[in-house]
Amino acid sequence: MKINYPEIGVCGLSCSLCPMYHIAGESRCGGCKTEGRMAVGCPFITCAVKRKGIEFCWDCEENTTCEKWKKHRESGKQHDSFKSYQKLEDDISFIQKNGVDAFEKSQRLRENLLKEMLREFNEGRSKSYYCISATVLEIDDFEMALDEAKKNSVGLDIKGKSRKLHSILDGIAGKKKYQLKLRK
Repeated sequence: MKINYPEIGVCGLSCSLCPMYHIAGESRCGGCKTEGRMAVGCPFITCAVKRKGIEFCWDCEENTTCEKWKKHRESGKQHDSFKSYQKLEDDISFIQKNGVDAFEKSQRLRENLLKEMLREFNEGRSKSYYCISATVLEIDDFEMALDEAKKNSVGLDIKGKSRKLHSILDGIAGKKKYQLKLRK
């Protein structure tokens, strides 16, 4: 089977905004449907890709009745794993309405903003926080926060820059009732 979107999980998660995707070295994950991850026992990969030959759960004829996918989506409304699931339902709805190509394009924009954030504002302890921000915030808010942080952090060391960006992101998240931490 040809995989067209290795960086979009079978279940709807965006791999390009995951902290494991932004690791340099052998432990870097290139996406849920890359060769290394396909060998791992993900129940969605096993069911959709390996057994049914489809790339996404929403393409399955059983998607509305699948208990495994339903449970995953319900759990994602309140809990995260190593990646934020806060926007999983919104992302699935966006894909179903606009298509995978449009979703991938929006994720590339988010990923580019995230990379810029990691490059210019990561003091070595904020990767997960920035990945969650990239996942949860609206793109316009994310861009605005990055622009504001650049303007207001001129001359600061990396820790000061990071604190400035955290403050801006926390302010946006507070107003919109987003959580910029993993929910366990």
